[in-house]
Amino acid sequence: MEFSHKPVILEQTIRVLGVKPDGIYLDGTAGGGGHSSEILKRLGDKGRLICVDQDPDAIETLEKRFGDDRRVTIVKSNFSEIPLITEQLGIRALDGVLLDIGVSSHQLDCAERGFSYHADAPLDMRMSQSGTTAAELVNTLSFHEIVHILSLYGEEKFAKNIARNIEREREKKPIETTAELAEIVKAAYPAAKRHDKHPARKTFQALRIAVNGELDRLSEGLDGAFRSLTIGGRLAVITFHSLEDRMVKQRMAKWCEGCICPKDFPICVCGRKPSAKLVSRKPIEADQAELEENPRSRSAKLRCCERINTEIY
Repeated sequence: MEFSHKPVILEQTIRVLGVKPDGIYLDGTAGGGGHSSEILKRLGDKGRLICVDQDPDAIETLEKRFGDDRRVTIVKSNFSEIPLITEQLGIRALDGVLLDIGVSSHQLDCAERGFSYHADAPLDMRMSQSGTTAAELVNTLSFHEIVHILSLYGEEKFAKNIARNIEREREKKPIETTAELAEIVKAAYPAAKRHDKHPARKTFQALRIAVNGELDRLSEGLDGAFRSLTIGGRLAVITFHSLEDRMVKQRMAKWCEGCICPKDFPICVCGRKPSAKLVSRKPIEADQAELEENPRSRSAKLRCCERINTEIY
């Protein structure tokens, strides 16, 4: 199955990146190449694009799509490794970095990857197709560890109920499929709440984040990406849930902060200058036309900042 992913907030993302024909850009979550393709359209012969993804399916698709374009370098890695990637490629600084965080359409639609509660498949959820699976977590973690993951990463109100059900069911037999887990979660929900959004939605989100270490990778990726920018370079980040967006918002606010002297000081003595400025003060969201065409864009938020200082605090 070829890796396909409909890029969200596409036009707005390319606009805020401000692609220069001779610039060097890095798409840290290249996927099926939707955003990358639009960046390439704006690059001249001297421009360069580094396409990064950790998913082998994505790498195969990117090779087929861009492998013959001498402006493109394709790297199988996680975007948290951006400084290492640029060092290995001999790149001193980037003019722009794009991060489209979260699960792709391909990963959701490819049932055997185990990301979706809508289809019965092995409980996997590994973006890189290596490492610990969701089934291993569900069947080995303690009650308190499961509650912690569901509460922290899924903001799940019924985490304890779900963890108790998981403990009870795995004593009978290992929990191996997405359908099994979805039913266990559904049974843990109060009857009155089962008709809201799918009861398993938050649990699957939480397990996916835990399996892939997504928030840790995002934190590392944000710092690495920003440090890799040249002065005037831009970092654009698309997120799909509040935990990610909060981290991006707070990190960009930190980079944009200047003087930290107490307010009652008559003059600045700290000498601190902002490292960045926001390209858009508020997050950019999908317009109505895109929402109708691609419902998955409804929770997407785009934030972008521009590096303006060599110092980073």
